[in-house]
Amino acid sequence: MIFGRKKPKPIVIPTKPVKEWKLTTCNYCSTGCSIEIGLDDNGRVVTSRGDASADVNRGKLCIKGILEHELFESPGRGVQPLIRNRFQDEFVPADWDTALDLSARKIKEIQEKYGRDSFAVVSTGQLLTEEFYTLGKLVRGCIGTNNYDGNTTLCMASAVSGYKRSFGSDGPPGCYEDFEHTECLMAFGSNLPEQHPIIYWRLKEAREKRHFPLIVIDPRVTMLAQFADIHLPITPGTDCVLINAMLHVIISEGLHDENYISAHTKGFEELKALVADYNPIQAQHICGIDEDMIRHVARLYARAGSAMSIWTMGINQSTHGSDGVVNINNLNLVTGNIGKPGGTSLSITGQCNAMGTREWSSCSGLPGYRLLEKPEHREEIGKFWGVDPEFFPKKRGLAQTDIFPAIESGEIKGLWLVATNPMTSMPNLGRIRKMMEKLEFLIVQDVYVDVETNKYSHVYLPAAVWAEKEGCHTNTERRVNLTRNVLKPYADSQTDLWIFNQMAKRFENGQKIHFPESAEEAFNEMRQLSVGDKRTLDISGMTYEKIEKARGIQWPYREGADDLKGDPRLYSDGHFQTEDGRANLIAIRFRDNNEKPDDDYPFWCNSGRVVEHFHTRTRTGKIGNCNKFSPTPYMEINPDAAEALGIEQMTYVRLLSRRGDAVVLAQLTHRVPRNMIFIPFHFYDCVNRLTLGLLDPHSRQPAFKQCAVRIEKIDQQEAARLNLERRAF
Repeated sequence: MIFGRKKPKPIVIPTKPVKEWKLTTCNYCSTGCSIEIGLDDNGRVVTSRGDASADVNRGKLCIKGILEHELFESPGRGVQPLIRNRFQDEFVPADWDTALDLSARKIKEIQEKYGRDSFAVVSTGQLLTEEFYTLGKLVRGCIGTNNYDGNTTLCMASAVSGYKRSFGSDGPPGCYEDFEHTECLMAFGSNLPEQHPIIYWRLKEAREKRHFPLIVIDPRVTMLAQFADIHLPITPGTDCVLINAMLHVIISEGLHDENYISAHTKGFEELKALVADYNPIQAQHICGIDEDMIRHVARLYARAGSAMSIWTMGINQSTHGSDGVVNINNLNLVTGNIGKPGGTSLSITGQCNAMGTREWSSCSGLPGYRLLEKPEHREEIGKFWGVDPEFFPKKRGLAQTDIFPAIESGEIKGLWLVATNPMTSMPNLGRIRKMMEKLEFLIVQDVYVDVETNKYSHVYLPAAVWAEKEGCHTNTERRVNLTRNVLKPYADSQTDLWIFNQMAKRFENGQKIHFPESAEEAFNEMRQLSVGDKRTLDISGMTYEKIEKARGIQWPYREGADDLKGDPRLYSDGHFQTEDGRANLIAIRFRDNNEKPDDDYPFWCNSGRVVEHFHTRTRTGKIGNCNKFSPTPYMEINPDAAEALGIEQMTYVRLLSRRGDAVVLAQLTHRVPRNMIFIPFHFYDCVNRLTLGLLDPHSRQPAFKQCAVRIEKIDQQEAARLNLERRAF
């Protein structure tokens, strides 16, 4: 018997004639894949492929990277600057000088009237590093507002905060190569096959060569959980309880590394005393994992010759995100698993260049992990830039998640958004919409004119996309990689570097400070600022030529290095970036302040990525072969819960929280438990109408992952009409 088609028709990718291949780095997630863009005889981009010589991806790409070359001519691109006509409330075209003159004048007017910090700037994780450095120079050295942050606060702030609290500095200490050496891997709230497919491929390949236990901690049966040896379906928001219980077992049974602890850490006695209160017998009733399993995984992890932890947004996007990161670091420090092959705490970064903004944008301080709070750092940068150090604030200003409430309270009157889309990405969107309406002046700088937040802007600045520019990214494992310019900017759009440079000329200090015209010149400034014997973030030995030849170099990479590899791991010598060189073991007490399901709102609402989309779909929503897999908002619901509510597969329902409602399609699946739903976070006017705006006290990152909702049946025709209206916008 023959099944399927009698004459199978396999998928065939037609051959496209390519005259020249140009090197770029993928501009989606943080994996850092090297891509080659193919141009035909007419200089048009016709295809792309993974770079087989690059260590990160070794020729492989996910669906987003394979189709990324279609971005250059995707619909909705901005073609020229726009200014909103205040009488007719519509955009009118403008030239660049007019748009920039108006923007600079309004910034100054607002600052003169309300104070320097009344104007805020919110950036992104998707610019090139040289653009981040230039924007930081513009904001810190010319505009002078202290309310400046990046949208990476929404994804990586807790990892940054946790690293600083434990190790004294930001910077992931491990690398992808650790997969090839580890003897046990624990993944917290990380679904690599859909979030970072190429990193998952590296993990899968390592396990095929040498099997080691994979433990996945996630409330949902993610794709990674399906591939794991052990899945722990934890109660949302209770990771700190689980880790404390594991530490209780490890310390009480003498499985900790006493030599490493005494030589390289401080705070062990305080940690030991606290985790004594987290016996697995009691902890199981909070975290939802039975006591025998807690003991089993704790012993498995501690007895491994080397063990590593990875995590993504399941840890970070929580009211306990920073504490969760600190506790993961505690777990690895107590077992001696920092700085050695296969032993690490490795945060899997979100956006393509979230590391670049952490390193060089000056959002939380000054370039190169320098702090505004340190006079010597202000003096050093002021002297290097040629600006009075007294112009700099003495401490960090508001984080992104605090900037928006400051608009609500009237403290901030103007805002410049650079490649970020808060009308989709921020929690509690109904509240955010009202904040945007209160602004006296809003600049939106974006590749796409139809980005949702542009509905509220007064000036729109069209930016070049991805490989219409040149510069570097830093990926999850601190690898600096290069994007070469492939095409000139679309229509009358301009590179972000050019826009920042032109804006600087319109401020007094912009006449004093040197702003490099080229990305490579900016990179060479960064190299000079990175020099230092005790600095981990040292890129002084890098050049564009070396980076291109190596297909990426990890920092630290110091002047005079005679290879092209850089250091794969931090803290291998056991010396940390704290004042005394010791890592901090910090006792973490769990505080249960999450919103939980109740009789009125009986379901946990969880959110996350799907492989075909990226963030707010500003780009992937315009790529046909990405968008067709998930063209509309949907939720996963357990079939038993659906049956009890009378909900059928692929019918519309309304979700309601204490903050708003959303209409989605129901997808019945056993991937979620009976008291939980899951929604991809990519869709405008959907999950973030429901989410809770509670913030982590250390990182100021929102708790996207935990809130409570109820489900209602609705009229299907009305729901379909609403969905069409949403998609039309």
